[in-house]
Amino acid sequence: MPKQVTDPKILILSAPSGGGKTSLALALAKGRTDAQIVVSHTTREARPGEIDGVHYQFVDYDTFRRLIHQNSFIEHASVYGNLYGTSHVAVNELLKSGKHAILDIDWQGARAVRECYPQAISVFILPPSIHELEQRLRERNQDSELVIRQRMDKAMEELSHQDEFQVMLVNEHFEESVTKLNEILDSADNE
Repeated sequence: MPKQVTDPKILILSAPSGGGKTSLALALAKGRTDAQIVVSHTTREARPGEIDGVHYQFVDYDTFRRLIHQNSFIEHASVYGNLYGTSHVAVNELLKSGKHAILDIDWQGARAVRECYPQAISVFILPPSIHELEQRLRERNQDSELVIRQRMDKAMEELSHQDEFQVMLVNEHFEESVTKLNEILDSADNE
């Protein structure tokens, strides 16, 4: 039976693109029965292997705009021409089920979530270096040179907001980073 916590928390993970937040979120959720990633909505096309309702709620632009007007989102943003949003319902359902809600969002979304849920735990994932961040983006083999440059420019802006977060975690050694995130959630269980 999945572990339930008496006071489930929201764990916000933010990072510049290539910082490792999605991989860390996946590893954290996979290793715990008391935590789950909140499935965000997006207007972008699914990448190979992504499943609607598992990786994202893939919706068209009109549907997303309608959800905005219905105040369905805690936060939403336009990122690289696509819309992304975290729904109130998705977060609240996880919390009501006794599970920690893991959010994989940018710094602006994190700010909005903290306004709605001040008790949320916010972690900013840092790359070991800017050079390493660029290398990770290139190793993905998903983006053109132009997109990589845009992501690097945006990364510099995102890094300037790291001081808004409770915890800064340098993701140099992946397993150590996952261990640290587990410790953060475990300490939240004991508060």
